[in-house]
Amino acid sequence: MSSTDIRNELCRYARKTVANKLVVGPGGNISARHEGKMYLSPSGFALDEIAPEQWVEVDIGTGAIADNGLRPSSEVLMHLYAYRQNPNIGAIVHTHPPYCIAFTLVERDLPVMFPDQAALVGTTGYIPYVLPTTDRLADAVAAKVNGFSALLLGNHGLVTTGRNLREAYYRTEVVEESAKIYLIASSIRKPKALTEAEYKEIASLESEAYRIELLQKMK
Repeated sequence: MSSTDIRNELCRYARKTVANKLVVGPGGNISARHEGKMYLSPSGFALDEIAPEQWVEVDIGTGAIADNGLRPSSEVLMHLYAYRQNPNIGAIVHTHPPYCIAFTLVERDLPVMFPDQAALVGTTGYIPYVLPTTDRLADAVAAKVNGFSALLLGNHGLVTTGRNLREAYYRTEVVEESAKIYLIASSIRKPKALTEAEYKEIASLESEAYRIELLQKMK
């Protein structure tokens, strides 16, 4: 896969992110790793407005920004530190999903409640509110990216990672759906989470392993 392919793939998932109302306005940012570089959404753009050539190239090792006339997202450090911390991360999706934000206003720990959540995401991490766009937030995310593929940010949003954009993006959808289900169920009574044994049983299914393998393939 070339850098051109990566840029086109970013545009495709950026449009899906907006179409599925996971961000509004110029909110959120996404990136993908390719040959020692990351390609990150530019500052000030709605994600579905970004053209392939407008994704900003940043050298992961040095932090050097290629000049295409645009500034990288203000969350550039969060993406950069996460890639440096975990070499298995191939893509990062940071969004402001409404149910996820609502969940963080009233809860911290999102229980594992259904098979897709167990198989595709597992346990979701949590970071209490930290001022956005700061190195403090970047440090907080980097400290947890080896333990979690999804991180709820208190009063802020969600960060998901994956080996590629498809995996990172679908984790975003699953966590948002999980937060929605939890909040709906909580309006009636305390939701029933899967037991540890049920969780492990799902993770051991051959069919789930095959599905996860497909998600991890770029094409």
